[in-house]
Amino acid sequence: MANGNDTKKLLITGGAGFIGSHLVRHLIEHYPNYQIFNLDALTYAGNLENLKDVEQAANYTFLKGDIVNAEYISGIFADYMFDGVIHLAAESHVDRSIKNPLSFVHTNIIGTVNLLNAARDAWKDDDGEKRFHHISTDEVYGTLGKEGLFNEMSAYSPNSPYSAAKASSDHFVRAYGETYGMPYVISNCSNNYGPNQFPEKLIPLFINNILENKALPVYGEGKNIRDWLFVLDHVRAIDLIFHKGKNKETYTVGGFNEWRNIDLVKLLCNLMDKKLNRNPGTSEQLITFVKDRQGHDLRYAIDAGKLSSELGWKPSVTFEEGLQLTMEWYLSNKEWLQRVTSGDYQKYYAAIYG
Repeated sequence: MANGNDTKKLLITGGAGFIGSHLVRHLIEHYPNYQIFNLDALTYAGNLENLKDVEQAANYTFLKGDIVNAEYISGIFADYMFDGVIHLAAESHVDRSIKNPLSFVHTNIIGTVNLLNAARDAWKDDDGEKRFHHISTDEVYGTLGKEGLFNEMSAYSPNSPYSAAKASSDHFVRAYGETYGMPYVISNCSNNYGPNQFPEKLIPLFINNILENKALPVYGEGKNIRDWLFVLDHVRAIDLIFHKGKNKETYTVGGFNEWRNIDLVKLLCNLMDKKLNRNPGTSEQLITFVKDRQGHDLRYAIDAGKLSSELGWKPSVTFEEGLQLTMEWYLSNKEWLQRVTSGDYQKYYAAIYG
């Protein structure tokens, strides 16, 4: 891959979502010679308000469209002649996948194949500077016991419709590399957290519920373990992998930061009580144990050693620092949180674009 001083046209799918919006902003600011195209269908988790501060940037273009629409995807590749794709657009919430698996098949599998087909056709005369970066998850590897870490050689063993759909999309990317010579890299990350995350995921959901004095629903006994990764550290990893990663390689991205759900929730309660000047233990009283999720993986943990040794990446903040930054953002952006939970944020596109 060429360096970031070159002129490139990059397509970011899902760029109005949580991770995508942070990535789009990062690329706009760090690569002024690039033209950044943000493709998003603006479903429930896509929020253009996340990018208000950069929407007028000279090197930014928003495209409203769905990756499931093959004709549309082929059309924008023909119109804009993208040099690279960073593919984040996906249905990602496990609970939703359990209720409606087919929507995950459409977006995560068919949508990915549509992008691959369009890139394959557009890049027939590849000059060696094209790249398809597929963003995936550690959940494709299934569950770990008390010991061990996922790495790039871990076997795939998905246990939810969401992770099965993401595993399939990984396989299609890899297959297009072998069959058609698609220049690709894949990265599998652990649980992300940080500002702008839609409040269906654990940390923003519980921050919002603590603010509203609502129950904090913890699955089972709260013993499930996750590796938490600050979103801005993930964005830096994506930048490095896209620009400097080896072709046809996979990189696992984690925070070296494992927490049992119940311990995380109690930490969050304690920190929020301090932020809100509540008596210690107040928010812990909101914890409510609920029936465990179907097929709930016990533990995820990532070995990011390859990413660290090959590309020099490491997390920039501790979990406590990242959590403090996250809480402060939500407490300073209560109106954003209210608009998201009410659905009013979806009016933003109509107000700006008509």
